Amino acid sequence: MKAATDKAVSILHEFKAFAFKGNVVDLAVGVIIGGAFGKIVDSLVKNIIMPILGSLLPGDQGYMGWKFVINGKEIPYGLFIGEILNFLIVAAALFFFIVKFLGWILKSKEQAPAAPPPPTMDQQLLSEIRDLLKK
Repeated sequence: MKAATDKAVSILHEFKAFAFKGNVVDLAVGVIIGGAFGKIVDSLVKNIIMPILGSLLPGDQGYMGWKFVINGKEIPYGLFIGEILNFLIVAAALFFFIVKFLGWILKSKEQAPAAPPPPTMDQQLLSEIRDLLKK
């Protein structure tokens, strides 16, 4: 009975260490913020950009009315174009944030090079032997 209790407590501690690690919490926050950002971009594309584009081009329902009809079947390519635009905006935002903004932060951290580690005792002895052999 004691062994089963110890095992259950051990599993609980392992789960706690895993679930509350900084990386897991950071990942969860990133997913939540990414989902919210995706909704904002989706609304921007569907409610502002595509209606403006639809008013500039002919069609009854704006971009939602852009359809091909093949053998009586409708293919709504306007909705597809909206989703492509949605993807491109999200990809551009991620590019600018990760590559340009975080890349700038990482470059500033890399500019201060670390001093090389001091030579080990073996390396010092080998250097002395080399110098003696040169003489």
